[in-house]
Amino acid sequence: MTRARELFDQVRARRTQLGLAIRVTVAAVAAYAIASALHLLLPLWAVLTSLIVTQMSVGRSLKATRDYMLGTIGGAIYGGAIAILIPYSSETGLLGLLVLSVAPLAFIAAINPSLSAATVTAVIVLLVPTLHHADPLTSAIDRVSEVAVGAITGLVVSFLVLPSRAVRQIRASAAKLLELIADAFTELLAGLTRGRDNDALHRIQDGIGAAMVNLNAIGSEAERERAVRLSSGPDTGPLLRTILRLRHDVVMIGRATVVPLPADVQTRLAGPLTEVSTVIARFLRSAAAALREGAGAPPIHPVHVALQHYAEAVAAVRHDGLIRGQPADTAERFFALGFSLEQMHQNLCDLDRVVGEWSEASSDKSARIAE
Repeated sequence: MTRARELFDQVRARRTQLGLAIRVTVAAVAAYAIASALHLLLPLWAVLTSLIVTQMSVGRSLKATRDYMLGTIGGAIYGGAIAILIPYSSETGLLGLLVLSVAPLAFIAAINPSLSAATVTAVIVLLVPTLHHADPLTSAIDRVSEVAVGAITGLVVSFLVLPSRAVRQIRASAAKLLELIADAFTELLAGLTRGRDNDALHRIQDGIGAAMVNLNAIGSEAERERAVRLSSGPDTGPLLRTILRLRHDVVMIGRATVVPLPADVQTRLAGPLTEVSTVIARFLRSAAAALREGAGAPPIHPVHVALQHYAEAVAAVRHDGLIRGQPADTAERFFALGFSLEQMHQNLCDLDRVVGEWSEASSDKSARIAE
């Protein structure tokens, strides 16, 4: 029973990926069946297109479909025009047309990667007639038809078969990022009094960078879904901007904590720094859990109290002159740390507000479903 439960939990944790696998399979089979029923020349391209446009979320599928169709139509028009307007009668002539077809479209695709399908389409339109003894116009029409069947099939499957909305994925991605920021913050502040594991910190920082790129991509997909009214919910902009600012705060704190504080300053600030580290990390992880579950925002009052205690300790250190006589770079890092924590405090207040908005949106949706 325990083994079955563990297996179920593992599958549930990967339900987004499992849903994508099912959608891709259904799209490929449906595209081949439709292309065969319509007697298209190369059902292969319908199947391949369905695989390309069936993405992790509906928003990403919309973008992939738009880009692939635009590239295909443009490539078909250009390749067909080249083949019709510049007739050839030898292999050398065909090679010349191939260069004329590929070079301009490859240059355009290098500038705008969303049109990369144009180059492939132009080559197919140019070369398929030599294999099937068809004219270039028919080849262009066939190519557009095959891609249209695959694109429409993939898009319909993305909508109907276990649809995955980017607005739901963004909750999980944002939560993961907040947890990584909490880990990095804890490691950085610990370095002020006991040193730090730089290898571990670098791994965390690299993970934050990769997670930030992924979050921005999902945010774009969520806004695309909102634009065409496929999903509702709060604007993703404030959430993304707040997390990005927290990421910048961690970077600034990292620069201010390159070396431990002087021994006498450590003694005075060890307690307040431990409190700040514990409370802020707990708040970030609680906010991550709230985003995942759609629960209410965690209380931020302990963060205010911890940072107030730290500010009072810093004021006492300065009053007692413990910073005087320290090297300039040490004093600079000391004051930079205080400024960075102050900035982080403001951004944590913004996070509290944003998580509250997402929680209210989740509660409203649950209420509408209950009605």
